[in-house]
Amino acid sequence: ALPPVLSALTSEAGQLYHPRAMRARLSWIGAIPHVVITLLMILVIVDMLVGVFLRYVMTRVSATFDLPTIQFFWVEEVGEWSLTWLTFIGAALGVRRGIHFAVHLIIERFPPALRRAVLVGQCLLIVAFGLLVAWFGWQVADLNSQSFSPALVLNLWWLYLASVVGGVLMAVYGFIALGDVLSGRGYWGDLVGGV
Repeated sequence: ALPPVLSALTSEAGQLYHPRAMRARLSWIGAIPHVVITLLMILVIVDMLVGVFLRYVMTRVSATFDLPTIQFFWVEEVGEWSLTWLTFIGAALGVRRGIHFAVHLIIERFPPALRRAVLVGQCLLIVAFGLLVAWFGWQVADLNSQSFSPALVLNLWWLYLASVVGGVLMAVYGFIALGDVLSGRGYWGDLVGGV
């Protein structure tokens, strides 16, 4: 038996690292992609509004009062970069939530064991695709690491890094979906049904 002091420390440490306690402490990590997507959507909306204002209002004002023209080429690049990151992170979130287009007409007629096998294969293909996107995305990012965008003068490595982040997230969410299929939890587990 452990002395009372060590026993108290061990039980407190056990409670501290209990799976439910750890899950609660780490739940904020899963919210990061959602927060990033939300911020990017806000940025894209504001960017588009600023672009329209600068193009149709300020160019007319500067022409009317013979003022120097306002350069707004950066607006297009901000939109392109934001939409790139939004697309890759959003695609990964679509995997996690199971909202990508799928036709379940055929697998709904399969027996539950075969349905589970098909869904396991699908999850493994998602993981493989995510890793493939990340791998080639890294190569493209590395290839373009010496190039810079014309208006913002940002290294294009940051633009192509979106595919790496999206691919890794897709693979991670594919593994989580695989766990859901095998355990019968969540959206992916509900697709198995009856097992």
